[in-house]
Amino acid sequence: MKTIVVGMSGGVDSSVTALLLKNQGYNVIGLFMKNWEEKDALGRCTSTQDYQDVCRVCDKIGIPYYSVNFTKEYYERVFEYFLESYKAGRTPNPDVLCNREIKFGPFIQKAKMLGADKIATGHYAKVSEKDGLFYLQKCADTSKDQTYFLNQLNQEQLGFVLFPLADLQKTEVRKIASENGLITADKKDSTGICFIGERNFREFLSKYLPAQKGEIKTTNGKTIGYHNGLMYYTIGQHKGLGIGGQKNEEQGAWFVTKKDLTTNTLYVAQGSKEDLYSNGLITAGFNWIPTLPKEHTFDCFAKFRYRQADQKVTCTVEGKNVRIDFADPQRAITQGQFAVLYDKNGNCLGGGEINEILKK
Repeated sequence: MKTIVVGMSGGVDSSVTALLLKNQGYNVIGLFMKNWEEKDALGRCTSTQDYQDVCRVCDKIGIPYYSVNFTKEYYERVFEYFLESYKAGRTPNPDVLCNREIKFGPFIQKAKMLGADKIATGHYAKVSEKDGLFYLQKCADTSKDQTYFLNQLNQEQLGFVLFPLADLQKTEVRKIASENGLITADKKDSTGICFIGERNFREFLSKYLPAQKGEIKTTNGKTIGYHNGLMYYTIGQHKGLGIGGQKNEEQGAWFVTKKDLTTNTLYVAQGSKEDLYSNGLITAGFNWIPTLPKEHTFDCFAKFRYRQADQKVTCTVEGKNVRIDFADPQRAITQGQFAVLYDKNGNCLGGGEINEILKK
């Protein structure tokens, strides 16, 4: 009997993942990861409730469970990079790094110590194997597909994981949980920063990075206000700018077009959003999931943010990086996020961090 160690988060997806594998006859072990230590206003550890839910679910299913503390690894491998990216004026995606550096890194090593033949998670994604290569594919519930966040995984990691929810709709997952009396059946989906959760982001970030106020200028150089720190703003943002209406300016909401770290200036515009559009990008490195393409230049599809519809692009391999030219101009491409490529069959080819944005 094969042993499967399931990454248990205290949510409905990982709960049903464990249940399905147990019903399929596997020897299932639940493993809860504690990756962030912080107490709420009442002095309670914020991960305590999630672990209690894991305990109750595992007891209900009838499987053993353990807890492992990866707070040091998370801080060093994910959070420090997260902070450095914000200091550099970028908008990082810690969920992508968390998958690569924690959930499919130290977690796999711990699972092997528990005798795992494979691990399983509640991600909405699919893995298939052909000719000795593992492919990461989109799942059945396209509204929940998480391949975007898994774009940094490699062959070894994909060969060691199961995604039991690949062919299920989210509604089916909740129904299975409810029919089997799992406490997490109606639990709200987690949002916010990976493992850190929902919170006042500006207040949270200010604890780690000192804010430096600076000028807010229009694209023609006119100063119209002051910002509280470039790290608090992202390209395309139109809420929370605090500049309101301006005399002798056209009407319409203001939005962020650029951040200049050298002068600590936030640039904004209103009305026409042409300044938000770009025609291409260049990644900083690229992780090819199945293999490096044979063609130097090829057409495929891409996402530049989670839940975005696939966009037609032309890719050119430039050493370890990839140049991606858009078939149609793209809005608010952001440095620090990931450009993720797909073929026409829904296979995720891999992804790279957006490093340079190309205008006309």
